Amino acid sequence: MDLEQSQPGLHTDFPRLRAGGVGVQFWSVYVPCRLTGDSAVTAVIQQAELVHTLAAQYPSQLRIAGTAAEARAAFADGRIASFLGAEGGHSINESLGVLRALHRLGVRYMTLTHNDNTPWADSATDEPSVGGLSDFGREVVREMNRIGMLVDLSHVAATTMRDALDVAEAPVIFSHSSCRAVADHPRNVPDDVLRRLRDNGGVCMVTFVPAFVSPALVEWDHSVRDAMAAAGAKHADLDQRQEFLKTWDGPKPPKVGLDAVVAHVEHAREVAGIDHIGIGGDYDGVGELPVGLEDVSTYPALFAALLDRGWTEEECAKLAGENVLRALTAAEEYAAKQ
Repeated sequence: MDLEQSQPGLHTDFPRLRAGGVGVQFWSVYVPCRLTGDSAVTAVIQQAELVHTLAAQYPSQLRIAGTAAEARAAFADGRIASFLGAEGGHSINESLGVLRALHRLGVRYMTLTHNDNTPWADSATDEPSVGGLSDFGREVVREMNRIGMLVDLSHVAATTMRDALDVAEAPVIFSHSSCRAVADHPRNVPDDVLRRLRDNGGVCMVTFVPAFVSPALVEWDHSVRDAMAAAGAKHADLDQRQEFLKTWDGPKPPKVGLDAVVAHVEHAREVAGIDHIGIGGDYDGVGELPVGLEDVSTYPALFAALLDRGWTEEECAKLAGENVLRALTAAEEYAAKQ
């Protein structure tokens, strides 16, 4: 596969990244929850190595960044600055040593859970077992702060979000979550948590995932979840969900447009403030995207819609990446003092 050529089977390739004006991105080194223990550690290391291999294969396009300053320098040189983010705390196998090793490999955020709980943190899409964070979970947050890795609270339960904010001394992020008050999906962020980002310095990166941004699609997804439960399948398992939907004879999902994403961006701005919002599209992490935001080339359409609604270019720049780079800088500065 040559990413310098059009890849219609993907949401991302270099021509479309350039058309979309993408200058900095996180590569998700994702490990499915079905992999646990040492298998999860092996998989996340392999995923991180793959990102480094891609950067080496396309040096005129990509450059791995370990700091906010390195990202800005890469952008100035015409490269797409590439951060790594580990999605799912199960990938460290309850080892702070593995966490530190991932940081050495360039991982600059870790999502505390994915769709299933870890032994030390509750997920948004699993039955509560810890009640938020355990003592070890709080230790993970402290260690991430100490080494300068952003704590990512996407995928975690609201109780886990609040516990992490109680512990965190550096900014947290939500790498791809939207607003619970706009679409009542457990993967979204409640308003009380959004408000706490002001004091924490954190950033909620609004996602484009249709099931998270559209209230109508949230209701449809509930029907899918119930049908899967009746069939003995696990809704939180992305692979099982994809296979189930291939043969399910239930209603078709409603269409979602760009305006649904705009509603979340504007709500997050109203509640958290302009300095605490970002974008986490989740391209190539989902099967479909909203109409008008189908692939990475369409980011300008979102900003055009916001400009039409009275946003300034400075405010759009904060949303586009300045806020996340500021949060990463603050995390780096906190770690340097430890």
